[in-house]
Amino acid sequence: MEFKGKNYWALILGGSSGFGLATAKALSKAGMNIAVAHRDRRGSMDRINAEFDEIRTNNVQLEAYNTNALEAGDRKALLDDLSVKMGNGKVRVLLHSIAFGNLKLLAPIRKKEGKTPVQLMAEKTGLSEEVAKKVANELFEAGNDAFIHLADPAIYNNDLLTDDEDLSNTIFSMGTSYYTWAKDLFLRKMFADDARMFGLTSEGNEIAWRGYASVGAAKVAMEALSRSMAAEMGPYGIRSNIIQAGVTDTPALRHIPGNLQISANARSRNPLGRLTLPEDVGNVIKLLAMDEARWINGTIIRVDGGEHIAG
Repeated sequence: MEFKGKNYWALILGGSSGFGLATAKALSKAGMNIAVAHRDRRGSMDRINAEFDEIRTNNVQLEAYNTNALEAGDRKALLDDLSVKMGNGKVRVLLHSIAFGNLKLLAPIRKKEGKTPVQLMAEKTGLSEEVAKKVANELFEAGNDAFIHLADPAIYNNDLLTDDEDLSNTIFSMGTSYYTWAKDLFLRKMFADDARMFGLTSEGNEIAWRGYASVGAAKVAMEALSRSMAAEMGPYGIRSNIIQAGVTDTPALRHIPGNLQISANARSRNPLGRLTLPEDVGNVIKLLAMDEARWINGTIIRVDGGEHIAG
């Protein structure tokens, strides 16, 4: 095991599901101790504790903190405790996987003129519009992506638009708090001599998905910060890279309006014919945490099976 006996730690912000949990599992199998900050309700804890117990079977230490990683006091309390629990250990990996942001529109959706595809199909086939719509929706929801333009479009709230507070809160929680955590670890001298920091971005950093403007702004802010962190923290042996995952079926994706349409589009154009899995991302982060990846710094690494380049 790559990291066994080195008393390396991975601090994962948002590690009870999705990319964070998959990364915790991958790194623990390689012998790295795990600290997870997560924020979950009591009803979810049986599932989460079972996942954490599975990680502990890899003969590593796991410390879990059900706390608000975006509050300064909670961050301080976690790092105070973790510095004791680590003993002479050091943080080799910091992963920012916090998904807490605004998904409102910037402007109401303007209704298009003319007949919809399902209305045209109903006229051509002689079916009633209600029957044609029902069949198209059932087929699309069952995973038949070709019916994406016949099924009902995603539902958005046209009356609740993004405001300044929505933007600032999302940009901090899903973007600039990456640096906030890195700075505290750096000042406390908790990083290993050869540390690796990772943030997560998505194709929404370049493509305008409806309702994704605040998150897209947060991710672009994180990417810009990561480049500067790589340059200014690099002399201390700390690398910073951003992982751009393909569309992945995670709890965060399911909160995005139109997530079924986003998934269908990604599957249809991905050269490998499927969505990205959390494990795909976790395995790449494990690779990038190894000694051999020490020369990768300040970049964005796509983990999407070629989804981004397949137009």
